[in-house]
Amino acid sequence: MAETGFKKWIITITVIVASLLELIDTTIVNVSLPVIQGNLGATLEDVAWVVTGYAVANVIILPMSGWLGSRFGRKQYFITSIIVFTIASFLCGNATSLDELVLFRIIQGVAGGGLISTSQAILVETWPREQIGTATALFGLGAVVGPTVGPTIGGYITDHASWRWIFYVNIPVGAVAAFCAYTFVRETPKEGKGKPVDWWGIALLAVAVGSLQTILEKGESEDWFAKTYILVLTVTAVIGTICFIWRELSIEHPIVNFGIMRHRSFSVGMFTSFVLGFGLYGSVFVFPVFCQNLLGFTAQQTGELLFPGGLCTIIMMPFIGKMLNKGIPAQFMATAGMFLFFVFTTMLSNSTLSTGQGDVLIPLLIRGVGMALLFVPLTTLAIADLKGPELGQGTGLNNMMRQLGGSFGIAVLTTIIHIRSGIHRDNLITNVNPYNPAFTERLNMLTHAFMAKGKSLLDATHMAYAAIEGAVIKQTLLLTYDDAYWISGLVMLFSIPLLYLQPFKKAVKMPVDAH
Repeated sequence: MAETGFKKWIITITVIVASLLELIDTTIVNVSLPVIQGNLGATLEDVAWVVTGYAVANVIILPMSGWLGSRFGRKQYFITSIIVFTIASFLCGNATSLDELVLFRIIQGVAGGGLISTSQAILVETWPREQIGTATALFGLGAVVGPTVGPTIGGYITDHASWRWIFYVNIPVGAVAAFCAYTFVRETPKEGKGKPVDWWGIALLAVAVGSLQTILEKGESEDWFAKTYILVLTVTAVIGTICFIWRELSIEHPIVNFGIMRHRSFSVGMFTSFVLGFGLYGSVFVFPVFCQNLLGFTAQQTGELLFPGGLCTIIMMPFIGKMLNKGIPAQFMATAGMFLFFVFTTMLSNSTLSTGQGDVLIPLLIRGVGMALLFVPLTTLAIADLKGPELGQGTGLNNMMRQLGGSFGIAVLTTIIHIRSGIHRDNLITNVNPYNPAFTERLNMLTHAFMAKGKSLLDATHMAYAAIEGAVIKQTLLLTYDDAYWISGLVMLFSIPLLYLQPFKKAVKMPVDAH
């Protein structure tokens, strides 16, 4: 039964805030890693586990969250997740060693995995069937905006306070969210009570998904299969996934109900959510690096550039929900969103070394509109046919696929940047030779310029070569980032046909839980 009036809105705000806590924390730590590294006396490779540990724990819990919500009651599981997340945030802020911080981040990730999909399921239960498109749009604010603003918030807090405050700020927010959830969210029955626990399923899920996420997080930095443990994890992920699927299909009370895959809209929606994650997290990963490493923008300037696009998404979300409620096919809106994302990447793939803040603002606004057109229709299509307990399972799996898509996107783009930078450098360096008139002219001009500043011929020549080397590096990075944008856009563009494998419905009405 749907809620009305004040109670509906307070529950909506509560679950959005709770999901924002989890989603912002997926990226808020990234910009603070160098400071944490120095403060705790760790290597860069080791401190990266602060991010990896959280992501691995998070993605393991996501597909289990539906089962956990059914077994312990969705309200009780939701409140417990908020409380554990808040306590873990305090412990992260108080960590005195890297080992402690990684451990507490893993606990935070476990709790966070229960927040995101349970928030979505509660929101779907709270709103009337005819307004469910608007509810999904409101939930989408956190899912799309959270990963975008996370690095900006983290950078600001680190610059103006201490890295520990990126965790402490969760405490008052988490406390208020837990109180509101306890006061206003409706209880649901504990359906799993008395049923056997699928311990083998839990173990295989943790092994399979945890191994896959670790590979995606660490593969590029470890030179992929050059490291034995990456190779072992790959074999483990493949075997673990096969065994997990076989286990879940062969028992009466599985931890993940693959029976929901019989719904064509959900099965295809798993792939489209993966693509959405690729675009959302991949573009958020590439853009700040591109701006700060190549264009010379500060972290604050980059954050200010991302903000208008996020604001554009926020403004668009309610309108998208209303359009869905009025029966406009979700496929059409998602197609427009994918095309706009392709336009965004195409515009940025034409960047030059003279690109300024004004040049990237319009593409980011286009991305903001595109993401609004993508998230709500894709989520609506994916879980439109799910009923009762299937809803919690579906939201968990759908969110897991989006996060895996993001991890896969970052891993692929990082690898592409590594490979293409070598190719572009080899191509550019062939022009740096004494038989190239343009090179000799540039070298002589720079040498004379440095000699005019009082340098000797030898020093001026060395400085001229160094300046040319710097220009080659910048051009290499520019061409490489342009490739990354172009490939991201093509992935989104070529995914459009997937949308039309999902059945058309005159008016999409997502189900509420039967309880």
